[in-house]
Amino acid sequence: MRKSSSVTRTKRGRFAASVVGVIGTIALLAACSSGGGAGTTTSDEYTPPSKSLSANITYAVWDQTQVKAIDANLKEFNKEYPKIKVNVDVTPWGDYWTKRQTEASSNTLPDLFWLNGPNFQLYAGNGKVEPLTSVVKGGYITLSDYPKALVEMYSLNGTQYGVPKDFDTIGLWYNKAIFAEAGVEVPTDSWTWDDFQTAAATISKNLASKGIYGAAGGMDGQTTYYNTIFQAGGSVLSEDGKTSGYDSPATEKGIQFWTDLIASKGSPTMQQLTDTAADQWFVSGKLAMYIGGDWARSEIAASPIAKDVQVAPLPAGEKQATVIHGVSNVVAASSKNKQAAQALQVFLASKAAQQQQGDMGAVIPAFNGTQSAFAKSMPGVDLQVFLDELAYAVPLPISKNTAAWNAFEAALLPDAFSGARPVADVLKDLATQMNGALAKE
Repeated sequence: MRKSSSVTRTKRGRFAASVVGVIGTIALLAACSSGGGAGTTTSDEYTPPSKSLSANITYAVWDQTQVKAIDANLKEFNKEYPKIKVNVDVTPWGDYWTKRQTEASSNTLPDLFWLNGPNFQLYAGNGKVEPLTSVVKGGYITLSDYPKALVEMYSLNGTQYGVPKDFDTIGLWYNKAIFAEAGVEVPTDSWTWDDFQTAAATISKNLASKGIYGAAGGMDGQTTYYNTIFQAGGSVLSEDGKTSGYDSPATEKGIQFWTDLIASKGSPTMQQLTDTAADQWFVSGKLAMYIGGDWARSEIAASPIAKDVQVAPLPAGEKQATVIHGVSNVVAASSKNKQAAQALQVFLASKAAQQQQGDMGAVIPAFNGTQSAFAKSMPGVDLQVFLDELAYAVPLPISKNTAAWNAFEAALLPDAFSGARPVADVLKDLATQMNGALAKE
């Protein structure tokens, strides 16, 4: 999204760095061209280290709001392995992938690091990630303990490289006080697109003198337009991942939703959203509704508006849908302390560690059966919404070089959302350019 320091996952902020991501991708691929392609990374047989193993390892993440829970995990980990010192390296989202790409090209990646879906195939396919083969074969991680769709996201050519540490769905956060001030009924579980659009425009009109808007668009697919594309029955990618879905009528409807929102003045303009991200509008009390992920919980709970916040399911289009994605912990194939890094990877994937993450409200943990504590982590707020949405969740669209077509989305879609060009014309160009990129994968 951002970008503000609050941006934490794939998710937001992905497009701001998309051009840099393409450049970094080229550099990474070039660095790997002399060796280390898919299937060339060998997996050492993993056995749990002895209690006396002494090592210093680095764990790289991008979300400062999760560090408290990570530190709690590490305290428990050190009860088992007291001589393994873990340095948590927090790099803000805006710089995270640039830093990782530089390290990947010189084989100096952190021992353990967060990897997301859009970047997974690039790193795993170029031999930069240690396979989980022996860890799974030895029974130290059981893949059926995690959501199947997300486990499959971190598998390439039949080899498993990671399992999700958490998962995200997208909900409708709203400020009850703003709704009351504007004289508008709050969202319900049965809200449709029309209900959302009407409420957004009405709130913006009624509270214009205070600079308050009803809702916000933006350039993050995971939290905005991917959801409406899926709700309209459209697609971003074909089922085989080889062609774009942007030239379909249903997908056009999903994009038009946001164009209509901005045109009605129910949302700040694209320029305003470039200057200040939607989450910042919301926590500062200038936005009635924020379509965002469960990860926003920490930021919202710590904000001045926390007492006025509630969450509802996303309003439905032709059907209900929400994007689902999850971050994975992976070990660098080049790690010089691989056994220690794998021990931490296994520990963080355990039910106990995942339960602790959920209990502290940092994320929705991926381990099946550990999510209920998250739903109770913000008293008075119905976080169960994010768990119930699993019933109709759709995986985040990714391919072998997601960054390439993300860059085309970032370059072209603003003109569709702002009304500078007809949506159909923009999407025709986007589909053509995206198909060209997919053909090269």
